[in-house]
Amino acid sequence: MLRGAAFFRSVQAKLIIVYMLLILIAMQLIGVYFVSAMKASLTNNFTNDLKEQAELLSVLAGQNWTGSGEAAEDKTASLRTLVDNFSSMSSGEIQVIDVSGRVLITSLSTHADLVNSKNTQTVVSRALQGIDDNEEYIVDEDNLRKKVVAKPVFSGGKIVGAIYIVASMQGLYDTMQRINSIFISGVLIALSLTAVLGVILAHTVTQPIKEMTKRATAVAEGRFHVRMPVFGKDEIGQLGEAFNHMTSRLQGVLSLNEEEKEKLSSILTNMSDGVIAADESGSVILVNRVASAMLGMREADIIGRSISELLDLPEEDGDLNAAGLRSIILGGSGGTPDSPGSPGGRDDLTIKATLSPIHRRESGTEIGVSGTIAVLQDVTEQERLDMLRREFVANVSHELRTPLTTIKSYTEALEDGALDDRAVAGRFVGVIQNETERMIRLVTDLLQLSRMDSKETALRRKKADLFELIEEVAERFAFPLRSKGIELRLNASPELGTVNVDRDQIDQVLDNVVSNAMKYTGEGGRVTLDAHRLEDGRRYAIVVSDTGIGIPKEEIGRIFERFYRVDKARSRGMGGTGLGLAIAREIVEAHGGEIAIESDLGQGTRVTFTIPAYAEGGGDK
Repeated sequence: MLRGAAFFRSVQAKLIIVYMLLILIAMQLIGVYFVSAMKASLTNNFTNDLKEQAELLSVLAGQNWTGSGEAAEDKTASLRTLVDNFSSMSSGEIQVIDVSGRVLITSLSTHADLVNSKNTQTVVSRALQGIDDNEEYIVDEDNLRKKVVAKPVFSGGKIVGAIYIVASMQGLYDTMQRINSIFISGVLIALSLTAVLGVILAHTVTQPIKEMTKRATAVAEGRFHVRMPVFGKDEIGQLGEAFNHMTSRLQGVLSLNEEEKEKLSSILTNMSDGVIAADESGSVILVNRVASAMLGMREADIIGRSISELLDLPEEDGDLNAAGLRSIILGGSGGTPDSPGSPGGRDDLTIKATLSPIHRRESGTEIGVSGTIAVLQDVTEQERLDMLRREFVANVSHELRTPLTTIKSYTEALEDGALDDRAVAGRFVGVIQNETERMIRLVTDLLQLSRMDSKETALRRKKADLFELIEEVAERFAFPLRSKGIELRLNASPELGTVNVDRDQIDQVLDNVVSNAMKYTGEGGRVTLDAHRLEDGRRYAIVVSDTGIGIPKEEIGRIFERFYRVDKARSRGMGGTGLGLAIAREIVEAHGGEIAIESDLGQGTRVTFTIPAYAEGGGDK
C-alpha cells in the first residue's frame, strides 16, 4: 500500500495521468465539435438538396401548368414526366398539388390512393399562400425521421399549385452513427497507445532528472549556471533546490564577470587603435574593427592566420613568446606592398605595432605564455608631420644661413679694408642691405604663417567690389609687366558684384600669384586675370594664368608646401622664400575657399582660388 501511494505521488505517475487526461479531454472536445459540425453539415446539405429540387421542379411545373380539356391531359402527362424524372434522382416522395390543395400527382405508386385527395400539411398551406421558405422535420408512424419541403408553383404571375417533397433522413443518421462508432474506436485505441507512451515518456523524463539532481550538488561548487523554480518535493523540486543552492553562490561572481566582459568588448570595439589577439601557436583568434580596416581585410579572412605572416614581422621580432613589451614600426601596413598585411597593395600607411605576451598564471605564479596581444596604431600622419617638421627646420636653417653667411663675408671684407674704398664699400653695403631685407621678408612670412597656424590672425572681412579689387592689382603690375615685355589681360566685368573678404589679405594672395606669374613668364608672354561667379551663386572664382615655363606634373602636388621650390637656385635668385603659395593657401582656406594649380611644363600655369560672395546683412552668402 505504501509503495503504491508513493508511486502515485511520483512525477512518473503524475506525468502518465496528466498525459492520458489531456489526450482524453482533447479527443472528447474534438469529437463533440467534429460530430456536431458533421451533423450540421450533412443536415444542411440534405435540406439544401431538397430545396433545390423543389425550386427547380416548381419552375418547370409552372411552365407546363396551363391548359384545359385535351390540353389539361397533356399538362398532367408533362407534370407526370417531370415528377418521374426527379423521383429517379431522389429517394423521397414528390407530390404535385393544385391551388385547392388537391394532390394531382405523386411519385410513389404505393400512395396512388392519395391522388385527388387533399393534402392538409402546414407547409402545403404556407406554400399555397405564396410563402417560399417552407420546411419541416417530422417523425412518421414507423418512427422514421423525415424532412418535408414545399414550394409554390407560379404560372402567369399567379399561384396555381405547390410542389411537396418528403424524404427520409434515416440514411443520414445511419452515417452519423457509423462516424460515432469509428470515433469511439479511435479514442479507445489512442488512449491505449497514450498509456503505453506515457509510461515510456515518464520514465525517460524522470530518470535524467534523478541523475541531474545528484550532479547539481557538485555543480553548486562553481562549474554551472542555471536557476530552477521549486514546485514541490518530487524529483523536479529536489533538482530545483540543488540548482538554486548553486546559483546563490555563483550569482555575484558571474554577474561581475559578465559586466567586465561587456566592458572589455565595448572598449575593444570602440577604441581608436587596432587590436589583434593570437593564441599560443600564433594564430589570430580575435581582431577588432579598426585593425581590420588598417589591414584592409575582412575579419573572417584574418581569423586563423598567423600573426607573424599577417603583419610581416621581421625575423628578429617573429618570436611571439619572447618576454617583454616590444614596439615595431611597420611601413606599408606591416610590410611591402605585396605582403599579406598590405591593404590593397598600399605602401603609404605606417603602422606602429606593440606586441605584448599574455602570461598564463596558476596560483599567482607565471607558468608560461598563452598568447600575444598586438596593438596597432596608425602613425602615418605623425610620421608625415615629423618629416615635415624636420624639413621645415632644415629649410629655415638653410634659408637663414645663406644670407647670414653673405653678410658675414661682406662684413669681414669691409673690416679688412674694403671700407676705405667708397665704391666697393657702397656695393658691399648694398649687398648686406639686400640680404638683410631678404631675411626680414623670410622672418615676416614665418611669423605670418605662425600666427595663421595658431589662429591668432583674425579676418577683418568687409564688403568689397570684386572688379575694383582685380583692377587695382592689374594697375599695380601694369608697369613691371610692360617693362618685361609681358602682355597683361583683364577679363572681368565691372558688374561682377561684391565679395566679403579681408581686403589686405586677398591683395596679398593676388600680389603673390601675379608676381609668380610675372617671374616665370618670359618676354612676349601673357598674364591673364579673370574673375567670374560660380554656379552655386555663393562664391567667386579668380583665375591668374600665364604662358610661362610651367611646372612639371610630378611637382604640382607639393607646390603648396612650405619652402618648396621647383627650381630652388633660380627661385632664390629671384628673391623667393618658398612661403608665398603656402601663405596664399592659408589665407584662402581661412576665407572658406579653395586654391588649385593647373600647369603643363613649357605651356604655362593656371592658378584658381575662390572667395565668398557678399550677402545682404553683411555675412557670407
